[in-house]
Amino acid sequence: MAIKYIPYFPNTLEGQAVLDNFVRTKCVLRYRDNDRVEERIKQGMPLYETELQERIGKNEDGNLVLRGECLSACAYLKDKGITVDLVYIDPPFASGADYAKKVYLRRNPKVAEAIRQAESELDIEELRSFEEKMYGDIWDKESYLNWMYENLMAIKSVMSDTASIYVHLDWHIGHYVKILMDEVFGEDNFRNEIIWHYRTGNLSFNNFQRKHDTIFFYVKNNEAYFKQQYVKEYYVQIYGPDKKLAMKGPNDGKDEYGEFKISQMDDVWNLSSVFTLSNEHQAYATQKPEVLLERIIKASSNEGMVVADFFGGSGVTTAVANRLGRKFIHTDININSIQTTRDRLLAAKAEFDVMEIKDGVSLYRNPVQTMERLKKLIPSLRNEDTLDKFWAGCIVDTKYGMIPVYLPNLMDGSTRVLDKPLMNHIIRKAMPDLPDNTKRVIIYYIDIDNRKKLERFIKERGNPLITIELRDLKQVLDNVVAEDFAEWEVTEESTGLFNGWKVEIKQFQSDRVRQKIYEINQKNQLQALQQKPKSKEKTFTPILISDEGLETIEWISLDCTTAEKDAPWHSDSEIKIDKVGYVIKNGTKTTEYWDACIRCDHKPLRMKIRNICGDETVYNL
Repeated sequence: MAIKYIPYFPNTLEGQAVLDNFVRTKCVLRYRDNDRVEERIKQGMPLYETELQERIGKNEDGNLVLRGECLSACAYLKDKGITVDLVYIDPPFASGADYAKKVYLRRNPKVAEAIRQAESELDIEELRSFEEKMYGDIWDKESYLNWMYENLMAIKSVMSDTASIYVHLDWHIGHYVKILMDEVFGEDNFRNEIIWHYRTGNLSFNNFQRKHDTIFFYVKNNEAYFKQQYVKEYYVQIYGPDKKLAMKGPNDGKDEYGEFKISQMDDVWNLSSVFTLSNEHQAYATQKPEVLLERIIKASSNEGMVVADFFGGSGVTTAVANRLGRKFIHTDININSIQTTRDRLLAAKAEFDVMEIKDGVSLYRNPVQTMERLKKLIPSLRNEDTLDKFWAGCIVDTKYGMIPVYLPNLMDGSTRVLDKPLMNHIIRKAMPDLPDNTKRVIIYYIDIDNRKKLERFIKERGNPLITIELRDLKQVLDNVVAEDFAEWEVTEESTGLFNGWKVEIKQFQSDRVRQKIYEINQKNQLQALQQKPKSKEKTFTPILISDEGLETIEWISLDCTTAEKDAPWHSDSEIKIDKVGYVIKNGTKTTEYWDACIRCDHKPLRMKIRNICGDETVYNL
């Protein structure tokens, strides 16, 4: 349950239309004198308890890496009186695509020779990697626009008077969001539609190749900070009649790339995407290049200002902001985003707090994975083709017959709170389409807005022939999280080169990773059997894990400060094993292979291990 709700913004703009979030089935435009719209906006952003997970350095600037949804993150900032001077967001594009992370098994130091032999005989990509969904960008436009409207209103409420916002989208939904941004920020505060042109992408045969994204640039008001940027424009020939360089200004000239003139930056940016071999590559779907964010941050912020990204992804915004001397706030609901950004900032020697919004939902790793598993966790829940897609399925009961079941969409924050508007939709829109013999429905919720009043609302407005049972989904989700198993040995070590403590990992077992690999092997084996042989039959090669399971470890950290299991983490020593087996020690890359050990100067009290899929477990030593 949220502690309280914080208003988005006192009033919408005079003369501008606002999106009616009360009616959740249609994208309906109302004006601000509509009472129901005002009631919905006044409910505000849900404020939950927020817990410090880890502090890197002293963090005197108050930099934040925050796991949570945009709405609840903005509620936290507003409650703390924190404002931001520049916002860049790269939200889902409503593209209908699922985005996956490439997961690699690491080298097992206990069976290194066997691994090397296997790699010489088999395709290493086929042997040691698989894909895992990170999030699903699957929306209908009405739901997406309701969701985006609330996010934009929330973001606006924490922007300073001189702040700017850049919203990065593409052709799927950008033109709709442009209208929403006019409504929220005002048409007069629109500054640019920036075109980012890139060269990557697949060939197209039915249309021109789609090679650009769109970034909408708005300001809070005319006082917004902006500093014009300049670029070098290169020319093949810019000679005058006398065969000398025709200069246009004192800063024009020639460098190793050719002759150039200095020009003001326009709104079409030809910049490369992030390639796999690039130093900044994070193996993160939808990662954007640092040079793109560098232009935005230099133009719309100064040193010491606060730069925020509420859909932070790979952490490029915070990485560039830190490098340019800005304060930063990174927010994302995906645990892989938090881990990637945390490790990236650590390598850059940044100081920051890692915090988590305690919204009462124990997510598996990210919302799409939880949604996929959720149906399996609810006893006797099964699919039912006769029900509308609004219902997750049904439970068959000997007394009540078929009982339709509603589950909130964890990828859509607007369904997180079961309130009167949502219940009104269930009663008036969803329940009338149920079969005539329906006697009972089950409504699961994550958070609920005054249960007693809601039950009274159901009694007054509901169908007296159908009983509505409310159930807390958190009780189901608590069963999702299970800790990984590890065995280790702690010894004091003195070798002349090193004096301190050593923790050797003897065994590591992750049921979730093994289950994922089992499912991948089953799928690949079935595909191999169904595949028609061409020249010769392709042999199915399963992904294998040793008995020790050490190849499923990605990262280990030791805390020598406190032994309390739930206390904020303090990383006194940490290692990360990259996909080819090299060790990254405390953010610094090495050419050493992992030896199954981690070392530190002082006696370790706690250990945290992250498996290759991103789950972290804390162990008391």
